[in-house]
Amino acid sequence: MADTRKGLLSPFVSVIRARSLTKRYGNFLAVDGIDFDIEAGESFGFLGPNGAGKSTTMRMISAQSTRTSGTLDVLGLDTNEYGPEIRAQLGIVPQADQLDEELRVFDNLTTYGRYFGFSRAHVRNRAEELLDFAQLREKRGVRVSELSGGMKRRLTIARGLMNSPKVFLLDEPTTGLDPQARHILWDRLFRLKEQGTTLVLTTHFMDEAEQLCDRLVVVDKGVIVAEGSPRSLIQQYSTREVVELRFGSSRNAWAAEQLVGIGDRLEVLPDRVLVYADHGEAALESAVHRGLEPTSSLVRRSSLEDVFLRLTGRSLIE
Repeated sequence: MADTRKGLLSPFVSVIRARSLTKRYGNFLAVDGIDFDIEAGESFGFLGPNGAGKSTTMRMISAQSTRTSGTLDVLGLDTNEYGPEIRAQLGIVPQADQLDEELRVFDNLTTYGRYFGFSRAHVRNRAEELLDFAQLREKRGVRVSELSGGMKRRLTIARGLMNSPKVFLLDEPTTGLDPQARHILWDRLFRLKEQGTTLVLTTHFMDEAEQLCDRLVVVDKGVIVAEGSPRSLIQQYSTREVVELRFGSSRNAWAAEQLVGIGDRLEVLPDRVLVYADHGEAALESAVHRGLEPTSSLVRRSSLEDVFLRLTGRSLIE
């Protein structure tokens, strides 16, 4: 049996379980009765545009915000009843870094670690380990204000790991980072997952979700519109490939009419026409044979962006 008072759970049961989870702010329904389970050791994502309810859900999971109705258990504990006990076992990375800019890198870690009541020796040893994990050993004595954005984000992640959390929550972990910094961060998170840490993240970057998530839910306007692995969602809601054709904003709608019958379906966006087909090159050849001359064309594999467009009729980045 699980000891729900201490949150000591079997690795084969859900570490997070929500049923009819709802959050209202006055008349605004931010989260609308959602259900989900997150298993121990998996990397689980909430994918959706800004304002979809992802961050609100994360605040409830971290016991920083109470739910309006429904149930939500984290590590066997009710989040509305056992907030301090839950937070002691979580690692949390907020959207914006909350580092002390005047402290040095090592001191940021040790100061935060002391909040959990660990001994000074334990905190220092753990901080040394995390300097290596975050690839910040050479910046040990540097003030945070002198770090790059990517280094600050890695330090924030290292700080969130000071208590060796069972569950690690990351809200938009790579927003604002350049591609190189994002890939370094992805590598650090993948290593955590290999060590058995349960990762829960929000993102509106489809490539990030595909790279990091074993399973995810697509959220829009406070509700879950799809759930599954990235690959299964793409297989279910899209074709193998997509052809992107640009004819000019004034001619895209006209061109789409000429493309009817090519591929499985079409999407007309303000700047391009998308042709969904299992064989993109063949679809592109068919368009050319019909006398269409796009100003640019691209054949690519389907992504979670296409899934979201299919489900909601709009882009993830809108």
